[in-house]
Amino acid sequence: MATTSNTEDRAKLHSALGDPLRLAIVDELMISDRAPVELQALTGLESNLLAHHLDILERAGLIMRSTSSGDGRRRYVRLITEALDLLHPNPTMTPSNVLFICSMNSARSQIAAALWTQCTGSPAQSAGTHPAAQVHPGAVAAAQRAGLDLRTAIPHALDDVKQFPPIVITVCDQAHEEIGAARQWPHWSIPDPVLANTKGAFDQAVSEIRARIRTSVGLNIKPEGAP
Repeated sequence: MATTSNTEDRAKLHSALGDPLRLAIVDELMISDRAPVELQALTGLESNLLAHHLDILERAGLIMRSTSSGDGRRRYVRLITEALDLLHPNPTMTPSNVLFICSMNSARSQIAAALWTQCTGSPAQSAGTHPAAQVHPGAVAAAQRAGLDLRTAIPHALDDVKQFPPIVITVCDQAHEEIGAARQWPHWSIPDPVLANTKGAFDQAVSEIRARIRTSVGLNIKPEGAP
């Protein structure tokens, strides 16, 4: 019987996940992006053995490693959520009230809150550790292309949040490293579209956040632009 590329890709994924430690790493990354030192603490693995397992997951197309936009000495291990579409993972979160945090609350966290409500029907808030004066026009435009309305949205300060909801997620490396890591909140390491300030960068942020929500709550949401 001939195998298809899809079958071969699935076999690679299942082979990579055949080790209990690697499966545990992927389960953790479904909730939060992690620095290698955090994965060491969670798994109890020595750095060289952890690197071995991460190399296998990376070759299978399950993870990627990226440099922090907040501290260039720090790296994050990120799950490639699209790869999990072949595995139909169990959801790691239930739709609930959620707070998304980034540094300026002008793009990623605003988009994430709007997408969460659109995708789950549950309320969402957003806030920034150092809020900007206004939501970035690029974020407003990208949101509109995704069927969201941020035209009247305004940045809010995290300090003004009186009570945290059941789920708090940082979507910015700087915010996570400033306050999220200590609180052990889930972290999604979404690149800052404001730095590139292009239509493509903002649309990519929307796409990545939508994929993270889809994976986290187990929703059958088609990526933007899919037939």
